[in-house]
Amino acid sequence: MLIGSAPRRVAVIGSTRTPFARAYTAYAEASNQQLLVSALRALVDKYGLRGQRLGDVIAGATIKHSADFNLVRESLQSAGLDPQTPGLDLQRACGTSLEAAVLIANKIALGQIDAGIAAGVECMSDPPVVFPASYRRLLLRAFRARSFGGRLRAWAGVRPRHFKPVLPAVVEPRTGLSMGQSCELMVKTWGIARAEQDEIALASHRNAAAAWQAGFMDDLVAGDQYAQRDNNVRADGSLEKLAALRTVFARDGQGTLTAGNSTPLTDGAAALLLASEDWARARKLPILAWFRAGKTWAVDYASGHEGLLMAPAYSVSDLLRDTGLALQDFDYYEIHEAFAAVPLCLMKAWESAEYCRERLGRDAPLGRIDRSRLNVKGGSVAIGHPFAATGARILGVLAKLLANDSQAKRGLASACTAGGMGVSAILERA
Repeated sequence: MLIGSAPRRVAVIGSTRTPFARAYTAYAEASNQQLLVSALRALVDKYGLRGQRLGDVIAGATIKHSADFNLVRESLQSAGLDPQTPGLDLQRACGTSLEAAVLIANKIALGQIDAGIAAGVECMSDPPVVFPASYRRLLLRAFRARSFGGRLRAWAGVRPRHFKPVLPAVVEPRTGLSMGQSCELMVKTWGIARAEQDEIALASHRNAAAAWQAGFMDDLVAGDQYAQRDNNVRADGSLEKLAALRTVFARDGQGTLTAGNSTPLTDGAAALLLASEDWARARKLPILAWFRAGKTWAVDYASGHEGLLMAPAYSVSDLLRDTGLALQDFDYYEIHEAFAAVPLCLMKAWESAEYCRERLGRDAPLGRIDRSRLNVKGGSVAIGHPFAATGARILGVLAKLLANDSQAKRGLASACTAGGMGVSAILERA
């Protein structure tokens, strides 16, 4: 740590990711480690890092096998980095790789390291399938038994119900609600119409399809043995097609969330390279943007005080306080679309004088966002959402947008997460 020294500027060098694919399709036979290795190896090759020791690699997966307790360290050793590079497993649900970027940036700013990678991976096609707790206790009783007879008595308790697998579920333990059900509550609170959500979803697909067609994704996405392109993007979508889909979360028939305006379960991995300015210049690497600031927040969703996915409203507000910026001082906004309704709820909150006063402690509303600057290369509804990988994806896109636009100054990235948390960050053009 640099004692008595000013924090250093943190450079965003660039990113790579695997294609994002709907679960149980292209990556049906893959694993978290294979996908993370693929994204890391692509980043290593892209920026000539083979054999180099980095200060740290921080990454993670939301859903992983117990055998993957050291997932990141094992993956980086197969990606071509110097084996002396340390790795840290992190998990903040859908904000995992965005949080990883904040942590790497902090280490660089404080002089603890010169360069590092933030990454995330999710292979929903390879979930940990476990058996009931009663079966686990039976196995442990047999293991503890001191005699053959003791082991036999334990095994005599086996019943057919013990072999019914327990699959992971995206359900909040404190409320018993899925993320979709929780979002439906937010939709009702903010009065978000189904048509508004479908419009956001359509824009997400059209922007992503246009980005692929224009070649914007070519150096961001590295094809692998499983896939070459994202397989959820629909170039031929329409509001009519979206309107024809049935709702999927509300049992009373009054819901608005559909398969078309929600993110699908997705497999994929993404990685982002951050460094000090001196480290980057010495290696003649491009600096796409500066990592200006990051902020994490959480809300009290369990009591019903706040919506599960509303934490970015707070993290963005506090980030603006820290930096002295206004919500309108950004050229691009990358707001994670867990559902198309999420950015709509957040934007309504920021426009509400009452909400900003009573919840965010502000004298005036934050105001409107120019929607033409929102998720301009597609959002999670279209591209997909491998939980832990989305943050690195949106930061990589945001950094490239800023580098390509000579008139741009800064961009805002934000992601809501399970557990009522949110992570936000600001990038500035280099």
